[in-house]
Amino acid sequence: MTKNTFYQDLYTQIEALISDEADVIANMANVSALLFEQLAEVNWVGFYRMVNDELVLGPFQGKVACIRIPLGRGVCGTAAADNTVQRVADVHEFDGHIACDASTNSEIVLPLTLNDKVIAVLDIDSMAYNRFDSDDQAGLEKIISLFENVMIKHGVLN
Repeated sequence: MTKNTFYQDLYTQIEALISDEADVIANMANVSALLFEQLAEVNWVGFYRMVNDELVLGPFQGKVACIRIPLGRGVCGTAAADNTVQRVADVHEFDGHIACDASTNSEIVLPLTLNDKVIAVLDIDSMAYNRFDSDDQAGLEKIISLFENVMIKHGVLN
């Protein structure tokens, strides 16, 4: 199976899970669980929610995590502050990396936005170096877009 096919199948599963549910926390929980179950070589998958101009831990799968992350700090804080995907092949080379789990070696963080304002980030960690490539990023960006559209449809994010 190609990565494109894998992510299309994952998209379909996530769409079935969240399309009729308006609760953002419930959807974050199910998306985290499915991604953790389906993605190979990941040790943490979860959301950080924007609360009072900082990131606060939301639903996740994996080891205990950092609870609060300031904007602009670490991979998650940088993704949120810049509203850009952060795909880091080696987190130990990322200036200001916050090591919630010392076994993590690579990471991808994708912002969830509404009207270009970051409301949360999806954080995925791996113990493998260079785990995430452009195909992973493209597949995960489509899933984030689906998540945003479902919440807009239910009036949750507007």
